[in-house]
Amino acid sequence: MGHPLDNPVWASLQSHHATFARRSTRAARYPADVAPFVAVEPADAQSAQELAQLVDPDETVLFVGPPPPLAAPWQVVEPTVMIAQMICDAALPQPDGPPMIRLSAAHRPDVLDLTARVYPHYFRPRTVELGRYFGIYDGNKLAAMAGERMRFDGHTELSAICTDPAYLGRGYAQRLVAMLTNDILARGIVPFLHVSHQNARAKSLYLHMGYRMRADIPLLAVKRS
Repeated sequence: MGHPLDNPVWASLQSHHATFARRSTRAARYPADVAPFVAVEPADAQSAQELAQLVDPDETVLFVGPPPPLAAPWQVVEPTVMIAQMICDAALPQPDGPPMIRLSAAHRPDVLDLTARVYPHYFRPRTVELGRYFGIYDGNKLAAMAGERMRFDGHTELSAICTDPAYLGRGYAQRLVAMLTNDILARGIVPFLHVSHQNARAKSLYLHMGYRMRADIPLLAVKRS
């Protein structure tokens, strides 16, 4: 049996996010308005068949972890790519900057506006229910945000790390990531995150801050036809 980080969606839906899970014996998913992620264990033909019962016709979902062999009714929307999974082992320096606030339901319109512009596909109307989210405001404008998504014993994922393009270069994302990372570590939990190898700017930032590569994780978009 592999490490839970090798199949983080499955690990989350079997533990801390079990209340969100729609699942069968070998397959599980988040509700569509929470997150687009699905998972199977083990990755075999039977689990693919079970997952098909959890996904609506013409719905596109994402594997972050090992996908099963796919046949009808599945169609590959985007071929598998490997994304970087990074973890942090020690507290990070936190740069000075403007105040960070805990985002609540009252901030949801601002969160959905920002993520729709700079973090599309992954953030849904109820994603904020998965964990804590924090933001930096400039007046009434949400300039940057970051939060927690997948969670299972001993591990918490940082996600939705995004900055309004007008505020890039001010260190807001670094400030939010450092705060969340240090708080998670202080609770005896390992923080981790996922980033595309194509997003060289973000990947370089995380490495510079003190995150390190753990593994390449497959990301696959499929649709039930």
